[in-house]
Amino acid sequence: MDERAPHPEAETNTSELIPVVYEELRKIARGQMSRESGPQTLSATALVHEAWLRVGGEVRWQSRRHFFGAAAEAMRRILIERARAKARMKRGGAFERVELEDLEIEAPTTGEDLIALDEALAKFMREDPEAAEIVSLRYFAGLKWSEIAEMTGMSERELNRQWEYARAWLRTEMSA
Repeated sequence: MDERAPHPEAETNTSELIPVVYEELRKIARGQMSRESGPQTLSATALVHEAWLRVGGEVRWQSRRHFFGAAAEAMRRILIERARAKARMKRGGAFERVELEDLEIEAPTTGEDLIALDEALAKFMREDPEAAEIVSLRYFAGLKWSEIAEMTGMSERELNRQWEYARAWLRTEMSA
């Protein structure tokens, strides 16, 4: 958030955040949409608006971490729902075989990969919520390591260790 943002420790409601974080959310959404393959029917702006509707209301945000965590989760759910809808046969979706050994969690290439990642991440959240939060903030919110370090209070070195652990865990889970 920029200098207009409320103090990170102060609780802030959603209506106060709109002018401060809107462009940052659009940048994150553009990054997410650039990873999507094929023609898109959802724009980055639409993704932000949809996510905003899901996290909006008069929620009291306790910190930047709290807000962006919720925004990342909302964007993740929207993209997963769209991937599932595209994969349904009645919508013309067709399943194809994908070798998961080479799949990197940074860039699933198809809706099926994204769905597999979501299912593995949901399981990982039960196993290690802290590491799963790092994956969500990095992958779905598109935050930089320095931003995540600031939010979580972890060093970038520790974040990298958690990231490598999470990638290995998710890769193993997705290939099972």
